[in-house]
Amino acid sequence: MTPATAVAKAAANSERITSLHYRVTGTVPEKGRLEAEASMHTEPAVMKMKMNATEQGRDGQLEIRFVDEVMYVSGTAIDSEKLDGKSWFSAHPAVWGRGAMDNKSYRVLPTQIEGNPAAQSTILTASKDVRRIGTETIDGTRTTHYRGTVTSHNIRAARDTAANKAARERQINNLDQFMMLRIDDTLTMDLWIGDDNHTRQFRMRGDTRATGGGTEGKPLDLAITFLDINQPVTVEAPPSEDTADIAVLADKAQAG
Repeated sequence: MTPATAVAKAAANSERITSLHYRVTGTVPEKGRLEAEASMHTEPAVMKMKMNATEQGRDGQLEIRFVDEVMYVSGTAIDSEKLDGKSWFSAHPAVWGRGAMDNKSYRVLPTQIEGNPAAQSTILTASKDVRRIGTETIDGTRTTHYRGTVTSHNIRAARDTAANKAARERQINNLDQFMMLRIDDTLTMDLWIGDDNHTRQFRMRGDTRATGGGTEGKPLDLAITFLDINQPVTVEAPPSEDTADIAVLADKAQAG
C-alpha cells in the first residue's frame, strides 16, 4: 500500500466516526502549552472536555460542556466572584465541531481545537509529499507513522481534481478545517495509522497568521490521540441552580 493510499483509507474510516474519546497535548497561540481530554458525539452534537493551560498551573483549569447548543464552563480559570456564587456559567447559542464560520465558543476554546478531530485527521489526504516514516507503538497499538506537508493551495488542487463527489466533499471540508487552524503557509502533519486502517494519532505543526489578539508568528504544535472510537458518550448539562447565564451576568455588570 502506498503512503497516499494508506492515508486515504484512514481518512475514509475517520469520516465514519460518530463518537470519539481523545487526548490533546501541545502548544496553541491563544493559550500556550495545554493539555486536554475530551469526548464527543456527532448526533446529537455534544462534547465534554477538561482542559488545562499548563503554564498557568491550577489557574488554567477548565471544564467545558456543549449540550443542546449551550456551552457550560467551570473551573479554577474563572473568577468565582463574578458568577454570583454559582460553579458554572452558560452561554448560548454555542457551537462546537462544525466549520470555521459556524463554531462559537466565546473565546473559551482556542480556535484550533474547536474542530472535530476526526475531520481534522483527514487533512493529510491533500498532501503531495506524504511519506512513510516507520512503525511506532501508540498507547499499546502498533502503528505506521506517515508525514507530509499541506498548504491551502494543495487542498484546493485536490478539490478541483477529485475523482468523485465524496473525495471532492472531503477536500472542501479539509479547506474549512485548514482555515480554522489559521496556518500562515505550510502545515506539517504526522499521522499514525493502526493495522486496522484507523487513525490513532495525528500531529499538526506550523506558524499561524496574525490575529486581532497579536498572535503573529506564534507556533501551533498540537497532537491529538484517539483513545476510544464509536463508544457511547453521555454529556449532561450541570444543575440549573448552580449555573449562571453569561448574558445575565453581563447585564448586571453594565447596570452596576
